[in-house]
Amino acid sequence: MVVKAMSEYLSIAFSREICITSFKVSLFVGTLLVLINHSTAVFNASLTTENVLQIALTYLVPYCVSTYSSVKVLRNHP
Repeated sequence: MVVKAMSEYLSIAFSREICITSFKVSLFVGTLLVLINHSTAVFNASLTTENVLQIALTYLVPYCVSTYSSVKVLRNHP
């Protein structure tokens, strides 16, 4: 039962439409957050490895949230 639910979730999560939507949300929200939190380092070209990892997570989190929300809605309203 759990394997079937996880398989269904992943099938929806990796669908083309969900991936594109999540990517767009991540690009928009992530860029705003990077500008808010790391603009000084970005514009001064003084990014550290830690900054780069933080920036990657800044884009990853909105992608995951958007994907989760989209899958949840689609599974509850077929």
